[in-house]
Amino acid sequence: MRLILFAGSTETASIEGISAAGADPALMRHTPSADAEILAYGQPVRAPVVPVSPSGCPTPAILTRAAREVLGFTVTVVDAGLAEKTGAPTVSVGARPGADIREADPVATAPGAFAAAREFGRELPDEHVVVGETVPGGTTTAMGVLRALGEDATVSSSFPENPLEQKREVVREGLAASGLDPGDCAGDPREAVRRMGDPVLAAVAGFTLGALESGASVTLGGGTQLLTAGALVRHAGCEAPLELATTSFVADDVDDLADAAGRLDLDLTVTDPGFGSADHVAMARYVAGEAKEGVGLGGALALADRAGALAAVREAIPRVYDAVVGEEGDHAP
Repeated sequence: MRLILFAGSTETASIEGISAAGADPALMRHTPSADAEILAYGQPVRAPVVPVSPSGCPTPAILTRAAREVLGFTVTVVDAGLAEKTGAPTVSVGARPGADIREADPVATAPGAFAAAREFGRELPDEHVVVGETVPGGTTTAMGVLRALGEDATVSSSFPENPLEQKREVVREGLAASGLDPGDCAGDPREAVRRMGDPVLAAVAGFTLGALESGASVTLGGGTQLLTAGALVRHAGCEAPLELATTSFVADDVDDLADAAGRLDLDLTVTDPGFGSADHVAMARYVAGEAKEGVGLGGALALADRAGALAAVREAIPRVYDAVVGEEGDHAP
């Protein structure tokens, strides 16, 4: 089994109040690079910081790494527009970091990244792959892409309280800057992600399309960002079976998730990891409504559930947390 992590950046994340995927905007630039290293090596090796939210909630990379240690799946990292270099081995698709979607052409490399990732997906020999992402600010760019495609779906948030109205205002400004009305990019996924998205969405959608065209089975392991990738695949004309595997935290946050997945013909899997009684910060903050998803967590938990290994993953999380954060980390919510 292979999990492919697409890691990249968008300046949309620097808008105050949009993302909790880092303690502050300066450190947030390093989040995707650090996530890739934690998933690949079990700890950061080049990134200067362990990604945490402003309240101290640790990155979902720790949870996905715990699942990897239990299940032993292979990881491939795709550089989908990293703002800071990573020490993890990467595959390049020619993506560059995305600009703020309130600019007219925020992801100029989207068409090329989409095409290169599509070719990568076609050539990968795996019969089944799980796709994950790490891109701060990605739920806002996902909302932008959905609106450009004419899809009316809600997006989640890494904050306990989803700043939906702020995201809607950013998207309205982005559409105006690009001269678009909602639905203007229906059937044109590359233009939608170029004008209103981020480089990670371009690469994930291109890869997924290519892998499905080659006959592989793909699980989109994530929340509403990966739902948006599924929308891009459908707007590219692909009708192949496609699974969206997410966490119960996202499903609880997004009332219309099942309806949106149904409209896009995505087979929705929701996994409850059973963190309700956990008093460790790496699990308790998720129960409190933070983070919810990311770094392929939904896909990894679905794999663990199918293998009957969710309890083993829960047991592994404190050990991985201590290795990444240090034993002095607070183990209480």
